[in-house]
Amino acid sequence: MKKIALAVALATVSFSASNVQAAEKWDMPMAYSGSNFHSAVGAEFAKCITTGTGGDIEVTTHPSGSLFKGADIKRAVQTGQAPIGERLLSGHQNENALFGFDSVPFMATSFDDAAKLWEAAKEPMTKLLDEQNLVLLYSVPWPPQGLYFKKEVNSVADMKGIKFRSYNNATARLAELTGMLPVSVEAAEISQAFATGVAEAMVSSGSTGYDRKVWESLTHFYEVDAWLPRNYVFVNKDTWGKTSDGNKNVVKGCAEIAEYAGTWRAKEYTGFTLQGLRDGGMKVGPAGDALVGELKEIGKTMTAEWLKASGDQGQAIVDAFNAE
Repeated sequence: MKKIALAVALATVSFSASNVQAAEKWDMPMAYSGSNFHSAVGAEFAKCITTGTGGDIEVTTHPSGSLFKGADIKRAVQTGQAPIGERLLSGHQNENALFGFDSVPFMATSFDDAAKLWEAAKEPMTKLLDEQNLVLLYSVPWPPQGLYFKKEVNSVADMKGIKFRSYNNATARLAELTGMLPVSVEAAEISQAFATGVAEAMVSSGSTGYDRKVWESLTHFYEVDAWLPRNYVFVNKDTWGKTSDGNKNVVKGCAEIAEYAGTWRAKEYTGFTLQGLRDGGMKVGPAGDALVGELKEIGKTMTAEWLKASGDQGQAIVDAFNAE
C-alpha cells in the first residue's frame, strides 16, 4: 500500500511549472470496447498522466480498434506510429513463443496463480519487449477463460466442425485439437461474427461476452478456467527516452495504480459479468467432468508444445512458477 500511496503522490504532482515546452500528445490505441474494464482502466491511466504531468503529456485513448486494429497495435507502437498502446501479447506468439506464456491451458487457472506466473515471466517479458523498442508500463489479467457455444456441449466430440473464434496461437491450436475450425476474429468484430455465422463458439472471459452481448447469438457458457491471459500497456522506447525524468516518474506512478486497479476490477468483474450473461438468457455453469478431463488432456499436449517452442526461457518460467 505504501507503493500505491507513493504512486498517487507522484501522479498528482505537476511538473509543468518549469517546463515551457508545448504539450506532447500521446494517442493510445486499444483493441477492446470503451465499456470493457481494460479500456476503462486505460482511460483513467491516460487521465492520470495528463493531470499528473500538468498537461505536459496529453494522453487520449482510442478503444474498439478505432485507431489501429488489435493485431496492428504492437507494430504501430514499435515503429512510432503511435507512442503508446495496449495489446494482448499472446496474439504475437508467432514472433516469439514467450509471448504465449499466459495462454498455456490449465497451468494458471486462478488470479493467485496468474499473479505468480506473471512474477515468474515479468523479467524475461520486459527484456523481450525492450529488444523490440518497447517499454512495458503495466499488465492486467483477464478473468478466467471459459467456453461459449450456441448449443449444449458435453464432450470434445460435440465440438467437431464448429467454427471457433481464435485470437492467438493457443486458441487456434485448441480448435484444431478439438476438431473445431479456427476463424481469426478481432475483439471489436465478435458481435458481427456471431450474428452472421462467421463464428459459432469461442474461448474467452465472461467480460468479453458481456461487453459484446453474445447472448444475442450464443446460448451456453462453460466455466473451465482454462487460463487468464493478460493485456499489456507499453510505450515506444524512443518516445520514452525523450520523456523527462519527472514525467517518467508520473507515468510509472500512474502505471502502478492502473495495474493495481485493473487487477482488482478483473476480480470484481468476473462474477458481475457471469451474472450478466445469465440475465441475458445464457446457461452459465461449470463444464461436466468428462469434458474437463478431455480438455485437460489437450492442455497437456499444448503445454508440451509450448515448452518445446519456448525452450530454456519457457522452462525457466514454468520452473519458477512451480517452485515452492
